[in-house]
Amino acid sequence: MTTPAATAVKHLLETETTVRLRPRFEGSNINTWIGFKHVNYLVEEAVLEHFRGAGLPSRELFEEYGLGLDVVGLDTRILHAFHQDDVARAVVVPTTKDGATRFGFSITLYVERDGKELKAVTSKAEVSLRIDSYLAPLEYPAELARFAVERLGGLAEPSAHHGAKVAVAANTAPSAGRGTTGADPVLARLLAGDNAFGWKWRIPYPYCHFNERLALSGYLRQVEEVVDLFLADRGISIKTLLDDRHWIPVVPRSQIQFLDEALMEEDLYTVFTVEEIFKDFTYTARTDFYVVRDGRLVQTATGRITHGYAVFENRRDWSLVGFDERVVRALSGDRADG
Repeated sequence: MTTPAATAVKHLLETETTVRLRPRFEGSNINTWIGFKHVNYLVEEAVLEHFRGAGLPSRELFEEYGLGLDVVGLDTRILHAFHQDDVARAVVVPTTKDGATRFGFSITLYVERDGKELKAVTSKAEVSLRIDSYLAPLEYPAELARFAVERLGGLAEPSAHHGAKVAVAANTAPSAGRGTTGADPVLARLLAGDNAFGWKWRIPYPYCHFNERLALSGYLRQVEEVVDLFLADRGISIKTLLDDRHWIPVVPRSQIQFLDEALMEEDLYTVFTVEEIFKDFTYTARTDFYVVRDGRLVQTATGRITHGYAVFENRRDWSLVGFDERVVRALSGDRADG
């Protein structure tokens, strides 16, 4: 006899979900365009809706079975910009491979322009069900067992820094400003010899979920903030280029992959490394995230973004622009002269 859990898992693995979603007002920071972080929020929400449609919403998974739903891998390409008040038609297609220990999904977001529906976003997402260890464990259906893990991550190789023994400076107490981009022994090791920028920061409660873990949304916020700090450090802050040229940052691709877990109130070391400047039009940067446990570095996540600039012509329209010498110098490691 087929169990309800077996039916639900069959839906998760075989059935497409279509849902209409609207980006949040918070995501439009410049004119009415929606930034990459909130586009990824739409992707995550589409995945959550797929679980709801299967009869296994995140709340029930956690409250009834002690399983926390975590999006642990994301690779998103933005093909057309979203604006305030746009409605996305999101299509979630299961892509889980036989024997895989993570759910896999392909997500496409469509948006209407001038009476035509355009493919605006394509994304791939991976989901794990984390066994909650904060309270006593609960029994969960056998059909979910292959996707239930005691710890997130572990399916990708960390960087060479992972496991290195380090000395930690006490410079992220609230009285010290909670974070630093300055002199720090761990950051010095992580940045040595690279065209990179580092930020040490104490993980706060609002960036976490399921009691203690840094969530996907927290990592996305961290990527957005480290880009802001990096550009300011190089003398081409977002406000500077916005005021001087009406240039706005655009991120056509973003990726995140969990390697381990980062916990509330741990110090998170975020390293932003410029890898390639492509035809003076876009650049690709790697984002690596670390904590220190028992005196050793633990890499918790890695990812990449592709970043460029657009100039806005009015309050509705914009077009991509190439980098000038000042921007290329700054991205290459020479601080711009203003």
